[in-house]
Amino acid sequence: KQGAHDEALAGKTVALIFGKPSTRTRVSFSVGVHQLGGMPLYLSEQELQMRKSESLEDTARVLSRFVDMIVIRTFAQKDVEDLADCATVPVINALTDDDHPCQALADIMTFEERFVDPAGRKMVYLGDGNNVAASLAEACAMAGVNMCLSVPEGCDLPPAKMSKLEALALDCGTSITVERDPEKAVAGASALYTDVWISMGQEHDSAKMEALRPYQVNASLVAKAGPDAVVMHCLPAHRGDEITDEVMDGFQSAVFDEAENRLHAQKALMAFLISEAGR
Repeated sequence: KQGAHDEALAGKTVALIFGKPSTRTRVSFSVGVHQLGGMPLYLSEQELQMRKSESLEDTARVLSRFVDMIVIRTFAQKDVEDLADCATVPVINALTDDDHPCQALADIMTFEERFVDPAGRKMVYLGDGNNVAASLAEACAMAGVNMCLSVPEGCDLPPAKMSKLEALALDCGTSITVERDPEKAVAGASALYTDVWISMGQEHDSAKMEALRPYQVNASLVAKAGPDAVVMHCLPAHRGDEITDEVMDGFQSAVFDEAENRLHAQKALMAFLISEAGR
């Protein structure tokens, strides 16, 4: 982030397979590969034979002969896992319907920039219990941060996912809780985190939107958090729905630092994986 770039990917090619549209993920990975001395190769799923006339497994084996790393942003978590099982090069999950681990890395990096020692602090996620919430909760546990999910009934994380997160938090000596009342949830919080209420690919749901209205991150809610609390959002934002302009553009907002940190966190991840792979 200080402007120094090593050449961890010098002479390497990284395949970027995208089945979902993207701004931050595509640009940050493309720029990151380039800054590390490598060549990003963008491939939309529509351009590949994958799942059409060639299996995912064979696609993984073939790409492993051509490239040094695969980044995939798609719908099904199983597709990423199957690709990783058959590939002989590192595979990075750049988002699925279940998880968004690269975003979580950037989130924790941003949190640590604001609070040098984040251990024991409280992160509150407000809104729809989606893939971002799941990965954030996992990352918080491993970083020593207590997590509170403030979501309306019907917007919870899947029970199986929640059970795994609770077990992880217990192992890490942290906590993950659910609080339906957003004002109670944010009391003493160091960060208020939100995301869109209707995720990519979902149909507009008026009833769901109404249920989520009390969970909007606005000035009144932020004032009830800790005095040094920051506001976070993975973007893109639907201003006026899950977050107000006043808060997103205010002095407590870490939103755009968080977006920038996607680049830096992912560069660190790629450099680590290519080194571990001995390539």
